[in-house]
Amino acid sequence: MAAIERFDIEKVTKVFQECLQDEDDVIMDDYLNAYEEINKFFLLLGSVFGFVSSDVRTKIDILTAFRREAENSDKFVTFKTMMLYEMEAGLLKDSKYVSGCRTLLRLHRGLEFIYEFLTKLEEVDKNEKVQQTCKAAYENTLAKHHTWVIRKGALVAMYTLPTKEELLKRVCADVPLSKELLPEMLRNTKIVYDRTNALYNLHDLHSLP
Repeated sequence: MAAIERFDIEKVTKVFQECLQDEDDVIMDDYLNAYEEINKFFLLLGSVFGFVSSDVRTKIDILTAFRREAENSDKFVTFKTMMLYEMEAGLLKDSKYVSGCRTLLRLHRGLEFIYEFLTKLEEVDKNEKVQQTCKAAYENTLAKHHTWVIRKGALVAMYTLPTKEELLKRVCADVPLSKELLPEMLRNTKIVYDRTNALYNLHDLHSLP
């Protein structure tokens, strides 16, 4: 089995800055490009978030396929164009249609966890185990959308997480650079998250099944 590439925090920092359009929109291709790195983070956490990584992979592939479709690719250039297209075409009420809005919502929830976890991780001593930090971030974010069985399995698996320093060595290719860039990466992530969240609030799409 091929080794998983390390999480490139520099790339996420750069791409999340580039994916901002106008004052309130997000460019789909850049967002998915950044999310490819975020999925490496989930994979590198180990069995704890293996199920999340698998779901993220599926969601990235669905949205990428929309962007590659010759007929409707222009409808998925940004989050705003996608939402307006699917709402105006009545596609969100079509149970047979694989919705881009619904798919993106799952990635949006995953991004909230990443932001919470890495923000809390900044405050942890390098020799301290990160299981409680991860548990707190998970319970505040993704756990709200998971079944009891999944939540239980994830919380148990978190006891295998190492110290902060060991985790950074496992996940990041360049630990000193990652520590230096983390505050900027978190700022850019928060802007992207807030813009996406505002669009879901505006169109009342948070409750998509």
